[in-house]
Amino acid sequence: MFRKVIMGGLAVALLAGFLLGSDALSYLSTSYERVSAQVQDSVPMEFQIDRARKMVRDLEPEIRRSMHVIAKEEVEVANLDKQIGQAEKKTSKDKSEIMRLQSDLKTGESVFRYAGRRYSVGEVRQDLSRRFARFKTADATLGSLRDMRDARQHNLDAARQKLSAMMTAQRQLQVDVANLEAKLKLVEVAQASNDLQLDDSQLARAKQLMLEIRTRLDVAAKLANADIHFQTEIPLDRAATENIADQVAEYFHMGESEDSPGDSKFATASYEEEVETP
Repeated sequence: MFRKVIMGGLAVALLAGFLLGSDALSYLSTSYERVSAQVQDSVPMEFQIDRARKMVRDLEPEIRRSMHVIAKEEVEVANLDKQIGQAEKKTSKDKSEIMRLQSDLKTGESVFRYAGRRYSVGEVRQDLSRRFARFKTADATLGSLRDMRDARQHNLDAARQKLSAMMTAQRQLQVDVANLEAKLKLVEVAQASNDLQLDDSQLARAKQLMLEIRTRLDVAAKLANADIHFQTEIPLDRAATENIADQVAEYFHMGESEDSPGDSKFATASYEEEVETP
């Protein structure tokens, strides 16, 4: 099965090369990038965040391994420091004894006494030679130990910095994942709010219907309380026309005077003149 897939892929590549010529590689790479982008866009965000969280969690074994290496190296450096300290004490003592023998030989005496025993000049000189050879070897070894200690200390410091940077990066990635998850929840809330717009429109339609019902009820109430007279019988007499002169005379009590009609007219005229006079 796998062989058939490989052969099919080769056939497609050969066919594309034959049809497209030198541009076949560009077409294939562009198609691959587009398909890859589409596949990535189709992956749910929740899955991507879970994937990022798992990748951050997978850093734990590497961090623990680095911590173990650093702890072991710290023990080795501490042992080297202890070994160097002991070597420094011994070389310091050996140097002091060498300087004492050399000083004694410079006195020109033929016999020397150490720890209750007598030694000739030759024996002291031979012992000084052996001591000095051992001292040079020990001093060289001490120098090598110091160089080794300094190198391992330098590596230890670099490993500590790397571990600290790794742990800081892991904590930052954990914060970033938490922020992405919170941002995703906000996006989901915003999308849910957009989905609720249909409910808002339904609410608006309900409010409009209530307004129409209320308007109709108000109109019905006004019609029920209006003073509207309907003619239920046929009128037999013509309504009397209103006379403006009679209304004026009645208002000013002109009909109550016992004077003649001429006097009444005169009085009315006099009143009108008085009214016109400023």
